[in-house]
Amino acid sequence: MRIHVTARHCELDPEDRLLAEQRIEKLSRFVRDIQEAHVTVSQEKHRYLVEISLRVRGREMTSHEEADAARTAIERAADRLEQQVRRLKERRLERRRGDRTRAADGLVPPEPATESDDWSQRAEAAGDEE
Repeated sequence: MRIHVTARHCELDPEDRLLAEQRIEKLSRFVRDIQEAHVTVSQEKHRYLVEISLRVRGREMTSHEEADAARTAIERAADRLEQQVRRLKERRLERRRGDRTRAADGLVPPEPATESDDWSQRAEAAGDEE
């Protein structure tokens, strides 16, 4: 996984840069197929704007936050992105589980009868009438 950290209109402390990289690495325990991450920190007057974007196998996830300190904005953006990644993981697990879970809960309707079942039922009914 490649992590790019960019600072616009400001100087980013090495500690803040390390924090951003650590938080992105932490996300890889939820989703293992993170290909690339971009962290952009910019300063406008007295506030810091942080944008984190992840590219995960055919999907792009982004998070925007602003705060008075760069560290706070990075933390908030990473937290929001972590929520998105957790939801993605849950969706993937739910899809992998498939109908087994829903069938156990009784949420899957019974399958419709096939033509062969209809013919066998009609033949049995006709045999009973005779």
